[in-house]
Amino acid sequence: MVRITTPMSLIWFRADGRLAGMLGRVPIIAFVATTDAERARAFYSEMLGLEFVADEPYALIFSANGTRVRIAKVEQFEPFPFTVLGWQVSDIGATVLALTEKGLEFVRYGFLEQDSLGVWSSGNAKVAWFKDPDGNVLSLTEF
Repeated sequence: MVRITTPMSLIWFRADGRLAGMLGRVPIIAFVATTDAERARAFYSEMLGLEFVADEPYALIFSANGTRVRIAKVEQFEPFPFTVLGWQVSDIGATVLALTEKGLEFVRYGFLEQDSLGVWSSGNAKVAWFKDPDGNVLSLTEF
């Protein structure tokens, strides 16, 4: 592969000249909205343990194991009814219990068979959902 450096990122080309993984080789940034930055900051840093980086005019900035998470400050919005941000965990049961002990409530969906912790199993994946203070659906997944 040939690497070309641009002001924005690295662009890679295969030997045959085709573009290869332009965005697959650069860090991703996650976005979530909030109408209450102070409340969101407490939730993401204290409840979830994300590293607070900065409070900018338009967003709170966190780091989640090196992934940048921008909590956009908005005046109003309607949360989506599906997962907008999730974490892969090695032990979903222990993680759910630890967050429950901190006061987090996990969502139960009547159309899914979830265990006593609220964990749904599907093949090799186990998933549990919860919401942030703005109603954004977040999840934990164990593979």
